[in-house]
Amino acid sequence: MKQTLPESKLVLASKSPRRKYLLNQAGLDVTVIPSGVDESSLNCTSPSGYAQMLAEAKAMDVARHHPGHWVIGADTIVLIDKLVLGKPASTAHARQMLQRLSGQTHQVITGYCIRHLASGKCITDMVSTDVLFKRLSAAEIEWYIHTREPFDKAGAYAIQGLGTFLVRSINGSYSNVVGLPVCEVIETLIAEGVVGFPARSGENSGERGETAP
Repeated sequence: MKQTLPESKLVLASKSPRRKYLLNQAGLDVTVIPSGVDESSLNCTSPSGYAQMLAEAKAMDVARHHPGHWVIGADTIVLIDKLVLGKPASTAHARQMLQRLSGQTHQVITGYCIRHLASGKCITDMVSTDVLFKRLSAAEIEWYIHTREPFDKAGAYAIQGLGTFLVRSINGSYSNVVGLPVCEVIETLIAEGVVGFPARSGENSGERGETAP
């Protein structure tokens, strides 16, 4: 896969190393320019609507300074029993979150926005994944908290890290739980002609080659 519009760089409006890693793993080069959006200034009663609204705001905040680039904004939330779990503010807060998630199924929702200001293109959507936690003992919770991994993570865990042992099963996109629904984001970029699959040398001369997915 390659970016077919080299004059229009891909910009990730997030400082999340996990989102950058996911896009890099998919073969895309991205420039990281974190947005300066004040998340507390946005109001929305729907959790999925809030995630999409914040993704749009992040993308727009960066796109206004880089109108010729394709900007990706995203926001991920953890939802259980209609309660949104953000990043834990303290050890006690992390413990409370993990106790609530223990033995239960919750949803990880990521809203994403892909914006190209110069052309007026703005595609926004969301992906939800069901995640089932194992029943956690008090010792497991305390050990995990003291690894410090829960902090700066929505829901107080990282499925791609040590927190993988907490998860019994998932139903849906794994990369969405990490922080970005890569399949859907790349499908959108392909549809907009931002990335594609160039012909391999020899394909037009009858040589056998791999077929692009």
